[in-house]
Amino acid sequence: MGGLQRFEQRLESMISGVFARAFRSAVQPVEIAAALQRECDNNAQVLSRQRRLVPNDFHVELSQPDLDRLQPFDTALVDDLTNQLRDYAEEQGYVFPGPISIDFEHADDLTTGRFRIRSVAKAEVSGNASDTRLTRASAYLEVNGTRHPLDRNIVVGRGTEADLRINDPGVSRRHVEFRVRQGPVPQIEVHDLGSTNGVLVNGQRVASALADDGTVVKVGNTTMTVRVVEEPA
Repeated sequence: MGGLQRFEQRLESMISGVFARAFRSAVQPVEIAAALQRECDNNAQVLSRQRRLVPNDFHVELSQPDLDRLQPFDTALVDDLTNQLRDYAEEQGYVFPGPISIDFEHADDLTTGRFRIRSVAKAEVSGNASDTRLTRASAYLEVNGTRHPLDRNIVVGRGTEADLRINDPGVSRRHVEFRVRQGPVPQIEVHDLGSTNGVLVNGQRVASALADDGTVVKVGNTTMTVRVVEEPA
């Protein structure tokens, strides 16, 4: 029995067939499961002979009627879709850069029975800064929905010795350093630390560059945005 068949049977037994009846003429859960697998297949990036990086952040866009039908079951469905996707990734040698996230959203241009999926590989980000430091910081980095203060020099990388750790296989252990000179408007310099894949600042590969509010820095598959809050005179 294939993985999708097992997935469909688990759903039916979990809710005694109610889900299947509710979706008889609409988007079928098994179709979403198959589309998530294809999304991984189509966006896999080779890491090594036996490992490939795939997206872990998925947005399933649906018509409003389909979204309404899904609402009573969305939590259980997300859990089962996540487990099914993990099993498929293990079979295929796929690697997720962070936790799997699956969201269901409304799209005005879709009719009943139609859907589409948007995905991105979103690396898990961790640092050791306190909430107090972030609150007091006049500059910070936005990375994958998280904020990290630029109140001192920080090293960004994949290794445990980095101040800001990004679980992205395209990021070196010590990839880039943000050097900060405090003042009414902080001065921030971006320095490549001899990384394997380089550093892009506003789309240009650089060894070092100045950064101000809105500067976009890309390392590996991860994009960081510098934010500067000018203190009042």
